[in-house]
Amino acid sequence: MVSHKKTLRKQNTLIREVSYSGVGIHTGVDVTMILCPAPVGTGIVFKRTDLPDAPIIPATVENLHSTSRSTNIGDGDIVINTVEHLLAALKAYNIDNLTIKISGGEVPVSNGSSEVFVDLIEDAGVEEQDSDVAIVSIDTPLFFSDGDIHLVALPSDEYRVSYTLHHPETAAIGTQFLSVVVDADTFKNEIAPCRTFAKHEDIEFLMERGLIKGGSLDNAVVVKGDTVLNEEGLKFPDEMVRHKILDLIGDLSLVGVPFCAHIIAIKSGHTSNASFAKILLKKLT
Repeated sequence: MVSHKKTLRKQNTLIREVSYSGVGIHTGVDVTMILCPAPVGTGIVFKRTDLPDAPIIPATVENLHSTSRSTNIGDGDIVINTVEHLLAALKAYNIDNLTIKISGGEVPVSNGSSEVFVDLIEDAGVEEQDSDVAIVSIDTPLFFSDGDIHLVALPSDEYRVSYTLHHPETAAIGTQFLSVVVDADTFKNEIAPCRTFAKHEDIEFLMERGLIKGGSLDNAVVVKGDTVLNEEGLKFPDEMVRHKILDLIGDLSLVGVPFCAHIIAIKSGHTSNASFAKILLKKLT
């Protein structure tokens, strides 16, 4: 065991239901999603209201389904795709208990960021519940490596993410680094607005594999060489590394346990993030 109980805080849910409708970036299917307050101990669960008996899928590492260009959870043939942007916002606002009713198999992409989910949370309001949850901290570093991809968790009194993005072959991305504390204010202002991105030369590859059916310049940043193809440009000069931090926060939320650590990531993506989430869960429980 390399973890210990650090502090307690109250569990949280939303004050009221809020809903959002939109298209899934990979499936291209219109879905409606309703975020519903849930009792203490529920966790974050998805409810497929379009299927018989409305099956429930908890957003946990155990229910990881696939990590090809997005993080997808499921139980057998029942899948919820692209959960990471929503889960990142819920984690930043310390939402512990929520039932997410969804009328299809993919969370709507909105503009490719977490802004809409932050707006939904703030519109609904956060309700403190009458039960504690333990925030667990590590006291020994944890490591994951796969080639030139690396993830490390260091002991810390806060939840911090430091990320290095390295695409020297694409000048519009290059090498970017950012380190942020994961809390609601920082997430809302510095991370949530940052959109998913793709290299122009990868788009045909993705389309051939049945992905990004709902993708467009309205919900993703597309770069080619040293050029950003979106007419409005970037929201931050380092928008891409900020979005990678967003993805990492969402992916690691599948641990299902509030924790404090300094997460250092180099070139990680959904697959390596998921592998590291499994390592974290094993050490934190």
